[in-house]
Amino acid sequence: MGKTLTIPQLGAVVADNALEFYDFLTFSFFAVQIGKVFFPGADDTSALLLTLATFGVGFATRPLGGLLIGPLGDRLGRKPAMLFCFGLMGFSVVGLALTPSYASIGIAAPLLVVLFRLLQGFALGGEVGPTTAFLLEAAPVHRRGLYVSLQHSTQQVSTMTAGIVGLTLANLLSPEDLTAWGWRVAMLLGASVVPFALVIRRSLPETLHVQTGVRPKLTSRPVLMLALMGVAMIAGNTIATYTMNYMGTYAVHTLGLPPRLAFAATVTTGLFCAVSCLVSGWMSDLYGRKPVMIGGTLALMAAGVPCFLLLTHMPTVGMLIAMSAVMATLLGFNGPPIIAGLTESVPAALRAGSLGIIYAVSVASFGGTAQFMAAWLTKVSGSSLAPAWYMSGALVVSLLGMLAMRETAPIKVGEK
Repeated sequence: MGKTLTIPQLGAVVADNALEFYDFLTFSFFAVQIGKVFFPGADDTSALLLTLATFGVGFATRPLGGLLIGPLGDRLGRKPAMLFCFGLMGFSVVGLALTPSYASIGIAAPLLVVLFRLLQGFALGGEVGPTTAFLLEAAPVHRRGLYVSLQHSTQQVSTMTAGIVGLTLANLLSPEDLTAWGWRVAMLLGASVVPFALVIRRSLPETLHVQTGVRPKLTSRPVLMLALMGVAMIAGNTIATYTMNYMGTYAVHTLGLPPRLAFAATVTTGLFCAVSCLVSGWMSDLYGRKPVMIGGTLALMAAGVPCFLLLTHMPTVGMLIAMSAVMATLLGFNGPPIIAGLTESVPAALRAGSLGIIYAVSVASFGGTAQFMAAWLTKVSGSSLAPAWYMSGALVVSLLGMLAMRETAPIKVGEK
């Protein structure tokens, strides 16, 4: 039986994960405005691609963070690793929000943005393993899926919050003000939670209990095979997640909807996916990880292209909200069982490091490029369905990993 955590403590554990998505999504939502600030002189499409490439560069240092910080969470404890990563994350978010424009300091502006994105990626790569291991170890045995699903659910709450903030700013500010300083306000609002979450994190119990004996190796055959399955599964979920997060930019840049209305898709995605993530985590505790993740993946594969097709034929706000709700609900049944199953599959002595590296490599390889690929494929192919086909192809690869993975839910394997 895991330790009982209070609601504030659970909130503090997943705060870094939530801030990650809030900040990353705010960066994505205001990609057009940020492009004008840091990449002036380029045409609209080129500026958008440069901004999305800058967005993606932060994923490059995720594997390094997972490789260096994750194993420390297995040796020194989950808590110190979590505290370090969150502090670094807060510093980089504030730094990015306060970076002067290109007009003020020239080429130093985009270079600083890239630097802060690299620091963010490093912090987040190191955070995922220790945080997820902590949630699993602190949970009651038959509620592990639900506890771990908080990682995904809070990401989606952040999506919804970022959408509300963006929608509010888009309605209150002029386009010029949004470009000049509105996006900075949105980022700083997210960073305001950092001091409070750090204080609460200091009060968390330590869940790592070091055992004597032979320590398993990251290079052992079973761990390497699990890593391959994990990268495949997380890749599909990551591409699907960032494709959904791209919907606001897609609505503005491809469908021609005004920004203040496109943010409605973001709010819808966050609301529906946050709820379905919790439901899928709960269901995976009752019925097993594999049935839930496979069922959700098949449903999302079947719905992706038709949803985008309807949206391109009826590019209205109502259709954007409806299709976002359908895909977001199905997406929520994909991620939580994957992460719970992977975390349960790794020995406790390697859990933070292994999961951190697997997750970081997959997200760095596919998450950082997902929105850029969606925009690039749309431009090259001339088809507004390109993001849907890209997402569907990734989900096929993810499904192969799920079929190869063994079941780990306590109710299925008889764990007490």
